[in-house]
Amino acid sequence: MTHPAGDRAQRTGPLAGVRVVELAGIGPSPFAAMLLADLGADVIRIDRPGGPSLTVPLAPEADVLRRGRPSVLLDLKHPDGLAAALALVEKADVLVEGYRPGVAERLGLGPDDCLARNPALVYGRMTGWGQDGPLAQAAGHDIGYVAITGALHAIGRAGGPPQVPVNLVGDFGGGALYLVVGVLAALHEARSSGRGQVVDAAIVDGTAHLSALVVSLVSAGLWSDQRGTNLLDSGAPFYDVYETSDGGWMAVGPLEPSFYAEFLRLLDLTHSAPDRLDPRRWPALRALLADTFRTRTRDDWVAVFEGSDACVEPVLSYAEAPHHPHLAARGTYVEHHGVVQPAPAPRFSRTPVALSTPPSTPGADTRAALSAWGIDGVDALIASGVAAQP
Repeated sequence: MTHPAGDRAQRTGPLAGVRVVELAGIGPSPFAAMLLADLGADVIRIDRPGGPSLTVPLAPEADVLRRGRPSVLLDLKHPDGLAAALALVEKADVLVEGYRPGVAERLGLGPDDCLARNPALVYGRMTGWGQDGPLAQAAGHDIGYVAITGALHAIGRAGGPPQVPVNLVGDFGGGALYLVVGVLAALHEARSSGRGQVVDAAIVDGTAHLSALVVSLVSAGLWSDQRGTNLLDSGAPFYDVYETSDGGWMAVGPLEPSFYAEFLRLLDLTHSAPDRLDPRRWPALRALLADTFRTRTRDDWVAVFEGSDACVEPVLSYAEAPHHPHLAARGTYVEHHGVVQPAPAPRFSRTPVALSTPPSTPGADTRAALSAWGIDGVDALIASGVAAQP
């Protein structure tokens, strides 16, 4: 379902005209909704009184994952609140929810309830374990999801424990991004069939899918299950990080012979480095590279490798990254309403994307957003307390 040009004119991006209802959650589901809004979709977020909150204190107006869409506050356990939510569903192309399996059904907002009102709806579900299976009803977090897929086992130094990769691999990579891919694929199909469907995006499924290359290498006997011993997991000394004299770090990755030759030339090690094709010489090569990088500061090494094909870059913190010349030139990070944050990605030549509204506090837009979607009786909902407008 597409919406009139009036809706599209208010937003930019390739998803302008697509309407999305987001049932507020935490982590990967709001990131998915943020991404859809970044791409131009008209997303309305339904927050609930006493709804989910992050495990770390973060003011809603500073939560970048809430950006780009209005928030309405509805009591979904009240019949009138549920009716208002279903009225939004009738007007939507997509619904996104991140509840534990069965919660949306108990609220009266499960797939059957919503598809009965809107047969063309794409119903996107975001969970860690999936909608079925022995763990479907269990609590969980990113670390557990990536643990059982094999991904966590593969990350870390030789002889050391698995290293937790923040929550980028599971929650956001294997979870939110797969939810968005699934939603967009189902939306594309719905435009030809006129029929919606349920998208079951499980973080365990997406994380396993992300591991396709490594699984292929394992199956071919080209990847050891002993972490930290392979080409791309810090096992190879020419694909690793090295500390500098001032406590900084440089990321080294000259895999190709020509890039590696340039790397050695700039380090002045062309004639002294051990043969990298002999893994037995890797410990000696690693020690030589470590000693060499410790002779200068991080900024010194940046100057040495600048403009080269040696595939060496500084390891920057999140505070430093926005100031890197390349990222600054591309506008990869932007300051929006006083908050430095990642710009929308990817980029489009004909339908450019742009940040719109800053993060909304729960219910800040209840009256305006419900009215904009054509919901009747908004003032009565607010007066009764079923909806709230702080």
